[in-house]
Amino acid sequence: MNELVDDGGVASPTRAAIGDKVRERLNRNPLVSRIETPNLEIYGRQDFLSAEECAALRSLIDDGAQPSTLFSGSGNAEYRTSHSCHLDRHDPLVLAISDRICALTGLDSDNGETLQGQRYTSGQEYKVHCDYFPPNASYWPDMLKTGGQRSWTAMIYLSSVDAGGETHFPRCEFMIPPVPGMILIWNNLAVDGSPNPFSLHAARPVEAGTKYVVTKWFRERRWGG
Repeated sequence: MNELVDDGGVASPTRAAIGDKVRERLNRNPLVSRIETPNLEIYGRQDFLSAEECAALRSLIDDGAQPSTLFSGSGNAEYRTSHSCHLDRHDPLVLAISDRICALTGLDSDNGETLQGQRYTSGQEYKVHCDYFPPNASYWPDMLKTGGQRSWTAMIYLSSVDAGGETHFPRCEFMIPPVPGMILIWNNLAVDGSPNPFSLHAARPVEAGTKYVVTKWFRERRWGG
């Protein structure tokens, strides 16, 4: 298949091979646990970051946070109400953590987008959404030219939350509460490389406290952002 004419929504040997590689690597790691759910490949590892690293990243997010937008660039006062920022990829801490994520997953650093920080205060949320790019999205042709489909997501909690703030996978019927330093890694695609609707997820509203996370998305090819 010529990936440059791929519509992004069909099975793909290229994307399937990425999933095979990461799955095999994570399954071999004794520090990584797979979350048992039949329709989604999702893994977790406790203490991926130290308390000091979490605090330093929270400070970077506070310094750069702006009202979040949707991927299309539009704002939505109801759908995504957090604050976020792209962290400086040349910052030594950001670079070290990005490299650590790549070492854990086996994914190529060139395929990784810039680490993004997010902050949710009381009442803020990000409603149900996908990290893969819908093939009918207006921005898909541009994404195809700048690395193609998103494959895996790596998200690290940087704080606990007094109430609320869970990561909710509604089609899998489970939620994960924030645990500082824990990384979640999930495959946005099915085993055959097509987008997996079971990867839809939401950041539940924070009821008390402040939630901080950093997220790194990986493309199927070298990211050109």
